[in-house]
Amino acid sequence: MKGIELSVEKKLITIAIPCYNSQDYMETAVMSAVSGSEDVEVLIIDDGSTDRTGEIGKALKEKYPDIVDYIYKENGGHGDAVMCGLSHAHGLYYKVLDSDDYLDRDALAKVIKALKKHADADNQIDMFIANYIYDKEGEHRKIVIDYKSALPQNIVFTWDDVGHFRVGHNLLMHAVIYRTDLLRKCGLTLPKHTFYVDNIFVYYPLPYVHTMLYMDLDLYDYKIGRADQSVNEKVMIGRIDQQLYVNKLMIQMHDLSKLQNEKLQDYMAQYLAMILSVSSALLVREGSPESIAKKEELWRELHTSGEEMYEIIHRQILTKIIEKDGKARHKIIEKGYELAQKIYHFN
Repeated sequence: MKGIELSVEKKLITIAIPCYNSQDYMETAVMSAVSGSEDVEVLIIDDGSTDRTGEIGKALKEKYPDIVDYIYKENGGHGDAVMCGLSHAHGLYYKVLDSDDYLDRDALAKVIKALKKHADADNQIDMFIANYIYDKEGEHRKIVIDYKSALPQNIVFTWDDVGHFRVGHNLLMHAVIYRTDLLRKCGLTLPKHTFYVDNIFVYYPLPYVHTMLYMDLDLYDYKIGRADQSVNEKVMIGRIDQQLYVNKLMIQMHDLSKLQNEKLQDYMAQYLAMILSVSSALLVREGSPESIAKKEELWRELHTSGEEMYEIIHRQILTKIIEKDGKARHKIIEKGYELAQKIYHFN
């Protein structure tokens, strides 16, 4: 089925770019999204910046008035900026692009061509998936995270068609594009002034996702390695209470035992286990009695969510290793974390 022609009032895809003091790199992100031409609406969400972000954003809006809009809001954090973009979006589909990252222009053109085929009201998909690249500062080798082993390619599919996701190949914010109305109707809420809410963005909506399309395209270049980034290990340990807050929210969001589709249940359990394991590993690496107590409290939170929910998460290999305490177990956790760092270069 051919895609329909979209009116000026309705764009094919909204790309929201949350910005906070992003003057040094935001233009690269914006221009990569602008390359999608008038099929794309680019929203620069200025989250209360105090540098030249606003000046740059307004200039880009003036230069590309049919594509770019600039929205200023009081500082509320990354998740609040994502929600602000969602509330202003005119696109059938919604994509978040962090201001220090960028989209590959050739891949974006192919994504737009594919989404046009799914613009008809009877033919829309709930989630589009593409690859992303770990692009670590100072490294010559880039790590591509793809989903070829888990997902059918170039066809619409459901959770029944999904295979097993490899460790480290979860669906992060960089990989997904949602149908805008799905995000609005499912009740997605991201807390203000909280880091790591991107985990909620790719977890909470999943039971409402029924149809998907995956293309083996390296769409999103995820820049990592700056000392001030939220995924820097020292920064993550310093903000561990926010990470734990997000973990606990995710535990409470869905009773996985109530999900009817076993493959959806398995994937969500795998993802939640990974999130809990990362937090636990960081607490172990920090090593203080207070941190170990926080780790124990996190797993108690999972226990109190219900026996069935706990058992589903505990089936995952990571949780069997990480939940237990003791010096020998902590050494294994640290070595496993270091190995994962070397393989995936994630912080």
